[in-house]
Amino acid sequence: QVQLVESGGGLVQAGGSLRLSCSTSGFTFSGAAMSWYRQAPGKERELVAVIQSSGGTMDYAESVKGRFTISRDNDKNTVYLQMNSLKPEDTAVYYCNTVLRSLWGRRYEYWGQGTQVTVSS
Repeated sequence: QVQLVESGGGLVQAGGSLRLSCSTSGFTFSGAAMSWYRQAPGKERELVAVIQSSGGTMDYAESVKGRFTISRDNDKNTVYLQMNSLKPEDTAVYYCNTVLRSLWGRRYEYWGQGTQVTVSS
């Protein structure tokens, strides 16, 4: 079955960096777009970054542009989120996400369990 497993979260001071990883299995990773979302306490889950299957196209939320970089390694079936210049407002649970479609066009959305990122001021 499809599995997404995040790692790399933790506690960091403002201005610091973290690198999140999402290891995947159970589907053709090289053919799937991958996304990172986050959810802060009391807030809705928001899209942070997305990378297309080839790795050639990435897009970011305005709040993280210039600070976060999404990348992927199709040989390792893993997607990464490099987070630099972290701010206290980046504190959230970060989730890995993908949406797959069956041969009949049915949509399946998958989430990892999340990894906590806490940025202290």
